[in-house]
Parts: sequence; structure tokens; C-alpha cells
Amino acid sequence: MRMRLLLVEDHAVVREMMAEFLVDAGFVVDACGSAAEARDALSVRRYDVMLVDLSLPDGCGLAFLREVVSKTGGALPVLVVSARSAWEDRVTALDSGADDYIAKPFEPAELQARLRAVLRRPGARAPLILQAGTLAFDPVTRQVTIAGRPAKLGRREADLLERLLRASGQILVRPTLEDGLFAEAVTPNALEAVISRLRRRIADASGVQLETVRGVGYRLSTQVLSRDAEVVAAQF
Repeated sequence: MRMRLLLVEDHAVVREMMAEFLVDAGFVVDACGSAAEARDALSVRRYDVMLVDLSLPDGCGLAFLREVVSKTGGALPVLVVSARSAWEDRVTALDSGADDYIAKPFEPAELQARLRAVLRRPGARAPLILQAGTLAFDPVTRQVTIAGRPAKLGRREADLLERLLRASGQILVRPTLEDGLFAEAVTPNALEAVISRLRRRIADASGVQLETVRGVGYRLSTQVLSRDAEVVAAQF
């Protein structure tokens, strides 16, 4: 099961670009342009994380942030994404209940990293175990098991596996994977090297195959399941 993300961003072009990037990164994204739309979404769906801008057309983003934090008891992770870059804005947002803050413009890889960090933090949120066949991955501890036995993966192989599992069998395109795995410029075959290492590490996992979709990207060719993934939703 892919994680569901609520994106609250008033600028239509920016909202569309961010939503497209986040879908490519493996999230199910519901995009809203106002606090009112976000309240409606929160009233009918459970979300794993929320991204919110501080400049909303129908009210103060900080007030909406405080409202969400209050009604969820802080159980919904919130990442503020704002053009306001002053330290005072960051402090105010964090003191208002945000789990993290990233200023525009930002690198997509940093946004992904901050989302992963927020989702790994302990708290009221229930643990999530991603599974495919006999392969299981804990995003918090980064532990991988195959048929209950620990499997050792390097950092990049674990990051790649997490992205593939969260994509739930959908194809992840090469540029998205490269941006997420490498902070620096790399050689053309760097991604293939990580793919090859991961294939070897998970070769013993039954019901799982890491497929190359020629000219497009990569995917795990099995139904991906999640357990213990209950997340407290906002009660609006």
C-alpha cells in the first residue's frame, strides 16, 4: 500500500508540479488549493503525512496548521513548504506543531529526504511494515527480512527498496530514482550498479522480482502489502 499524502498549496502550477513529483516518488497524492478543500479531504480520508503552504487564499496557513495539530493530537505528520525563509517563520511553524519546514525553492531530493525523516519519527503514528512476497522492510529501523531472516543492505539499496515498495508495483522512472538516491552528479551506470546489488540481495525472496522496464524505469513485480499501517486521521 502506498502512503497517502495531502498537499495543500494555493499556487496551481506549483501544486501540479509538486503533485507529479510526489506521485513519481511513490505517494498517493490528494492536492488542495485552500484550507477549506483540505478540511473536506481530511474529513473523509486518512493521511500518512500532510504538506502545507503558509500562504493560503482562505486564511492563515499557521492557523490551519494549529487547527490540524489540535484535532489530530499531533498524530498526523506535517511538513511546512513555504517561500518564507526567515528563521522566525521556521521557529513559529515548528512551535505551532509542524514536524519540519522546508523553504522554497528546494531540491526534490531534499523534500523526499525530509518526508522520509518525518515518517520515521516515533510518536503517536502506528508503525508501517512494507511487504512484498516473503520480503519485509521496516522504514523506521531500515531492517530488511526475507522469510523472517535478516538481510543486510547498504544505504542506497535500502533507499531504493523503500521507493520500489511504496510504489506498489508501479514503474518508477529513472530520473526520479537518480534524484532521490544521489545528491551529487553520478556516472550513467551508477543507478544500474545499485539495482544490480539490490537484485542480488533479494534474490532469495520468493514472489518478488525487480523488473527493468526498458527505456522507462524499474518496478517490483508483485503485489505490495502493508500491515499495522493504521494512521490517526483528522476528525473534522
